[in-house]
Amino acid sequence: MSNKKKLIQPRTLKGFRDYLPDVMMPREELINTARRVYRSYGFAPIDTPTLEYAEILLGKGSDETDRQMYRFEDHGKRDVGMRFDLTVPLARFAAQHIGDLGTPFKRYHIATVWRGENTQRGRYREFMQCDFDTIGTKSLVADIETALVIHDLMVAIGFDDFTVRVNNRQVLSGLLEKLGLAEKSTEILRALDKLAKIGAEKVAEEMQQAAGATAEQAAQVLKLAEIEGTTDDILIALDGLVAGNEKGEIGVGQLRDLTQATSAAGVPSDRLQIDVSIARGLDYYTGTIFETFLGELPGIGSVCSGGRYNDLASLYTNQELPGIGASLGLDRLLAAMEELGKIDNRTTPAEVFIAYFDEKSLPRYLQIAAQLRGAGFNVELYPEAKKIGQQLKYADRRGFKVAVVAGDRELEENCVQLKSLKTGDSQTASLSGGAEELIAAIPQILGSTT
Repeated sequence: MSNKKKLIQPRTLKGFRDYLPDVMMPREELINTARRVYRSYGFAPIDTPTLEYAEILLGKGSDETDRQMYRFEDHGKRDVGMRFDLTVPLARFAAQHIGDLGTPFKRYHIATVWRGENTQRGRYREFMQCDFDTIGTKSLVADIETALVIHDLMVAIGFDDFTVRVNNRQVLSGLLEKLGLAEKSTEILRALDKLAKIGAEKVAEEMQQAAGATAEQAAQVLKLAEIEGTTDDILIALDGLVAGNEKGEIGVGQLRDLTQATSAAGVPSDRLQIDVSIARGLDYYTGTIFETFLGELPGIGSVCSGGRYNDLASLYTNQELPGIGASLGLDRLLAAMEELGKIDNRTTPAEVFIAYFDEKSLPRYLQIAAQLRGAGFNVELYPEAKKIGQQLKYADRRGFKVAVVAGDRELEENCVQLKSLKTGDSQTASLSGGAEELIAAIPQILGSTT
């Protein structure tokens, strides 16, 4: 009888993935950038459970998100579901804790969510969202600040060519009221939201079939998409379209105030533009809405979206808790950055590699590594005393930028060789009196490798 053990095939579930270092490193850098920008505006971190009671999640997004939810009975016989976004748990969280937190409450939440959707290129059943929201105020200042955070986030990530497109659902709702389509607003707005994907003719057909709009009513709604020109041109055209409808006039007024405020805060007019065709698919948006597109890759879709949702928490509390926020599309943005060559293919977070020559000199290598870490550098010491060629091949493959090379002769002379792994250039740095000369030389080499 064979004692050979049966090996388990290593594999992942369909729609799920492992993240190797070359993918995880830029991912973490992007998350750290988002965290830094959010905190710079005073947003505080929170977290919520992966599992919620199913009644908390059901009916809060759409029929599709209900179908996609991972839902099951837990060991306590409770009907539970895994969160499909971070906004619905936020509404429950705010309703439960706002008495202790006070308002306005500004939070960011960077966490994993799950949707059992059909997998396709770049779409997975487990993915991360990077949200920020302001709860408990209807002030337009929160809307303005949301636009500024999105703008600053894109700049901090390293993009110059992008557009934050802004609209206001009250403009759309006001126009629909004027046209007698208020009761069919959800169907109309869902159709309008597909304009960029399917074109005006098919959107008009969908408005007529799904919402019962006449051809003339559909044409009037689609006039929104035809509005072009400067911000002032668009606002004047909108004034005419919604004239006489209070809701629409308020929406146009908010767009006017928001664009003026962001301009005063230094946002270029070509980076924040009114786009009256965007509607956002989720039903709970009630005011300002945002979508962000890359100038070099507009076809990849919006990489940061959101808006105002004044009524979301009313499902959990009688207290009025208006909110506004947005979510960074982490995986979509990483795919775009990879396509645009904005990702450095490294598999180590350390910049400095220390070669290991002589086992008897290990304490000196450890001392040098400690001194460099104390100066703020990420450092890796090779664990085995192998030939220098093998070690440098390892360092180059991992993506180190600088190698510290010190054999018996260098250590006897109290110095090291510093080698740029990009250019191959070398220089000597003295260790006399400490590592100050070495510490000063490394940033110069790092600067030449960027």
